[in-house]
Amino acid sequence: MASSQIIFSILLLFIFSLSSSAKPSSRPKALLLPVTKDQSTLQYTTIINQRTPLVPASVVFDLSGRELWVDCDKGYVSTTYHSPRCNSAVCSRAGSISCGTCFSPPKPGCSNNTCGAFPSNSVTGWSTSGEFALDVVSIQSTNGSNPGRFVKIPNIIFSCGSTSLLKGLAKGTVGMAGMGRHKISLPSQFAAAFSFNRKFAVCLTSGRGVTFFGNGPYVFLPGIQISRLQKTPLLINPGEYFIGVREIKIVEKTVPINQMLLKINKETGFGGTKISSVNPYTVLESSIFKSFTSMFVRQATARNMTRVASVKPFSACFSTQNVGVTRLGYAVPEIQLVLHSNDVVWRIFGGNSMVSVSDDVICLGFVDGGVNARTSVVIGGFQLEDNLIEFDLASNRFGFSSTLLGRQTNCANFNFTSTV
Repeated sequence: MASSQIIFSILLLFIFSLSSSAKPSSRPKALLLPVTKDQSTLQYTTIINQRTPLVPASVVFDLSGRELWVDCDKGYVSTTYHSPRCNSAVCSRAGSISCGTCFSPPKPGCSNNTCGAFPSNSVTGWSTSGEFALDVVSIQSTNGSNPGRFVKIPNIIFSCGSTSLLKGLAKGTVGMAGMGRHKISLPSQFAAAFSFNRKFAVCLTSGRGVTFFGNGPYVFLPGIQISRLQKTPLLINPGEYFIGVREIKIVEKTVPINQMLLKINKETGFGGTKISSVNPYTVLESSIFKSFTSMFVRQATARNMTRVASVKPFSACFSTQNVGVTRLGYAVPEIQLVLHSNDVVWRIFGGNSMVSVSDDVICLGFVDGGVNARTSVVIGGFQLEDNLIEFDLASNRFGFSSTLLGRQTNCANFNFTSTV
């Protein structure tokens, strides 16, 4: 009898081990967030499901932001909100150098003996004092082709801002989602929570695009996997993503510019080329802008394009007459950003260079950043659209596809229909 019970127990244990090994791992390999363009402000927004019970918080997507911050002044209610104590490990990770005291009854954003924060609105440049906090975030997993199940992260570090900090942000948003190079940016925290590579990829569009966190694949309808990315080093400039542009060309002709402006001054941090999701269009330091625009106009005129009156904020505008349309956008002079070597080139075609301002007028979508611009070239949202860009934080590499329109897909073609 005893031996039969032992055999039965072994059988049960064997069956249990088989069934458990057949179950998929509960840890996701990658995560995703939808990113939608707000047509009024030209900002990109995403939804962060946060708190207990979960609340969908609309926030502005910020590639340079150091953390997630939300307005805690109005209606922040959560049973899982808690603020870390001063000098705790969380405060150290967040880089907090102050200890906060609140003289009102305790509530989210108002706690005693907690680490102070200074959330910043990168659209307006304003910042306020606040506090760091921890709360639940729920985010959808992905296999690279479709969204999967939602997974929860119990203690995402974020900062509580004030309602006044929302000024200038897209209507309905309650904060900003920071994707920058910092220990508490969302890419860093997602990677730490699920032990996957510190890597994320962004695909912006004029409608709804997508951001992937973790490893690929990156698959867009109709079943097109974007894998052939050109790579260039990510350069160090605190918190933000810089790449090394050595030359700017138009139709293979080099734009004459002061080469020192393309380099980052190690003492001041001025100069260089930054990737930004907050600037709606690429911003060029004045001398670069004038030389670049002048050459583009000459090349456009040589193609019988007719220049018309400027339309703010743009300088060079043209009639659409005599301008053909291809799958890459308007058939205009091609722009090339030459990176760390001559064979690594970011090509910008009409779909990313020309903005339609009316039925019969298009403008070169680059703007003048002034003579004292901190950053010489800021590659803005319009130039990023329908390009897959990848930030590999572990290896300090930036990957880019150039336009997906040439691959017969675009960033709006991620299949958000769940496979579950």
